[in-house]
Amino acid sequence: MSFVNIKNMTVRYDEFIAVHTMNLQIPPGEVFGFIGPNGAGKSTTMKVLATLLKPQIGKVFLDGIDVLREPKKIRSIIGYMPDAFGVYDDLSVQEYLHFFAAAYRIGWSQRKKLVDDLLALTDLTKKKYSQVDSLSRGMKQRLGIARVLLHDPKFLILDEPASGLDPRARIEMRELLKELRNMGKTIMISSHILSELSELCTRIGIIEAGKIVAEGSLEEIYTQLGVEKIIHTQILNYDDDLQVKIAAIPGVASVQKEQNRVEIHIKEQELKPEELLENLISLKACVRMFQPGAIDLETVFMKLTEGKTA
Repeated sequence: MSFVNIKNMTVRYDEFIAVHTMNLQIPPGEVFGFIGPNGAGKSTTMKVLATLLKPQIGKVFLDGIDVLREPKKIRSIIGYMPDAFGVYDDLSVQEYLHFFAAAYRIGWSQRKKLVDDLLALTDLTKKKYSQVDSLSRGMKQRLGIARVLLHDPKFLILDEPASGLDPRARIEMRELLKELRNMGKTIMISSHILSELSELCTRIGIIEAGKIVAEGSLEEIYTQLGVEKIIHTQILNYDDDLQVKIAAIPGVASVQKEQNRVEIHIKEQELKPEELLENLISLKACVRMFQPGAIDLETVFMKLTEGKTA
C-alpha cells in the first residue's frame, strides 16, 4: 500500500492551473525526490500534502487518511518545512524547540530529553543556548528539521532544505537526511541540487508545467530514456585493436580514450556493467579499474524538461 496516494489532483489559482491531473504514489519508507523547474508545481503539491491548500479536483491520501476530510489527523503524522520559514529571533535554540514541543502538547518530563536528543541528532547541542538569529543559514535549516521532528512524524515534507547553503552546510544537511532515511521516515524532498538528490533518494518524480513527466527509481527512468551509462576503466593493454573489439560488444554505444582512462558508454537496457566486465575479461583485457559512473540526474532532467512553467 502506498503511503502517499494522489489521484487526479488539479490545483488552480483563479484561472491559472498550477497542478494538472496529477497521479502519484509513494510507498512507505521511500525518500522521494521531487524535481522540476521553478513554477512547475512542486511547492503547490507539497502545500496540499501539508493541508495548507485544497485542490479543486481529485483525492489525496496519506497513510490511508483523507487529507481533505481529516486535516487534523494528517497534521499529527507529517512534518512540513517550507522553502522559507520564520523563526522567533528572540529565543534561544533550546527555547525555540521547547516552545514548539509545548504547542504539540508534549509534557515537560518527556520534553527535555526529546529536545536534547533532537539537538544531538541535528548537531546543534553546542548551540542550545545561542540566539536563533545568531545562527548561520545552515544551522537554521537544521533547527527547522529538529522542529518538524518533535512529534515524531511518519512523513517529512521538505521544500528545498539545502537552498542557499554553502558546500559544507549542504554536506551536513545531506548526512542528516540520510540519518532520517535510516530511521525509516517516508520523505518527500524538493531540490535544485540534482546531484545530491541522486545520492539520497530512492525514487524521483520530475514535474513540469504542473504534470508529472517521469516517476520511478533512477534506474527505471534511466532505462526508460535510454540514457547511456558511463563506465570508467583503466585497461593496461589497451590499444586500437582492443578498442575495436570493445566497441563491437552488443550494448556498447561508444569507447573513448581519455588521458589516463578509457570511458565505455553502454546502453544499460541492453548491457549491464557486470556483463561488460565479463566481456572485457573474455577479450583478455587487463582491467586495472572498473567503475560505473553515478547516474547523471542532470542529463535525465534536461532530457525530460523544456523549462516550462504550469
